[in-house]
Amino acid sequence: MGTAAGPLAGIRVIDASTILAGPLCCQILGDYGADVVKIEHPVAGDSMRGHGRSKDGVPLWWKEISRNKRTIGLSLSDPAGAAVFKELAATADVVVENFRPGTFERWGLGPDVLHELNPGLILVRVTGFGQTGPYAARAGFGTLAEAMSGFAHLTGQPDGPPTLPAFGLADSIAGIAASSAVAMALFARDNAPGDERGRGQVIDMSLLEPILAAVGPGPTVFDQLGEIGTRNGNRSSNNAPRNTYRTKDDRWVAVSTSAQRVAERVMELVGHPEVIAEPWFATGAQRAEHADLLDRYVGDWIAARTRDEVAEAFAAAGAAVAPIYDASDIVSDPHVRATEMITKVEDPDLGPMAMHNVMWRMSRTPGSIRFTGRPPGADTDELLVGELGMDPDAVAELRERGVVN
Repeated sequence: MGTAAGPLAGIRVIDASTILAGPLCCQILGDYGADVVKIEHPVAGDSMRGHGRSKDGVPLWWKEISRNKRTIGLSLSDPAGAAVFKELAATADVVVENFRPGTFERWGLGPDVLHELNPGLILVRVTGFGQTGPYAARAGFGTLAEAMSGFAHLTGQPDGPPTLPAFGLADSIAGIAASSAVAMALFARDNAPGDERGRGQVIDMSLLEPILAAVGPGPTVFDQLGEIGTRNGNRSSNNAPRNTYRTKDDRWVAVSTSAQRVAERVMELVGHPEVIAEPWFATGAQRAEHADLLDRYVGDWIAARTRDEVAEAFAAAGAAVAPIYDASDIVSDPHVRATEMITKVEDPDLGPMAMHNVMWRMSRTPGSIRFTGRPPGADTDELLVGELGMDPDAVAELRERGVVN
């Protein structure tokens, strides 16, 4: 399965989470060298196996989100399964779980129990609304966070309904944030002064808070100015021209003019340099108030040219444009290919398959994709018998009872 290469080599992570934030956090940790052990229900398996498309019965998303993870089927709600989990947690640096608050405690796996067994353990608890507060016990999903964060309120056409993303945005942001939190907690554990050194802690990660930050300073603006943001479609209230535009060959491109000089270059390129002298052109916010005019100028110019012609002209002018890509465009883009943002990984079921590469490049400890998502219970015996030293007959008995697979 390959040797770990990355800054987290030697760190063991127990992934007891399901869709999507916790598994993505653990995928990132595994990509950068951690030994990740994936806990699945021994009968139902992980629900992530049923998400997204499959090929010949093989779930494709699972192959990426569970890469670099060994898998074991284990019923945590069964006392015998919880006892096995405690043995695994005693060997770990990090445990990630996303059950409703109180569930781990009900199974006898709360922070007090796990820290008694392993004082250095980092316990990451991913929930919709956090471990405390009036909403803590509510079912929490990314869609709810996308709604409550202000994202949906700001997304969509001005005269249309609030719009949700077509993918797991809040979960993904939370998963990336959780991986950062784990790195901080490990650093604190291993570098704290005096008696604090070597002590783990609990990370309370809600789906709501990271996307709140990503949506921007709306609460601050409301607090200070009493203003509430509105939907602007593909436009921005901070600058213009900023929109998507259809090309002559029926493709789409996106234009951004966040920098003043770029805005000037765009208007020079499309043949309307006269607007640059207008007093209102001096700031992005004022340009946004004249978006109808600027969009017409830019849109008409782009509509008369193919997507390739637009890209070449914008590049020559030092202006900012990008094609609107679908998946086929992404995998064929020369920059994506040259930098290996999408890489091919050998899979025992499907052969070479494309997937996202590790998320950031590190010059000395680069991380790697060592293997793709594994079949259910593929590593149970290796982990329980080979590493924990459990009696093979005892494991077989637990398997017969449906506690492990």
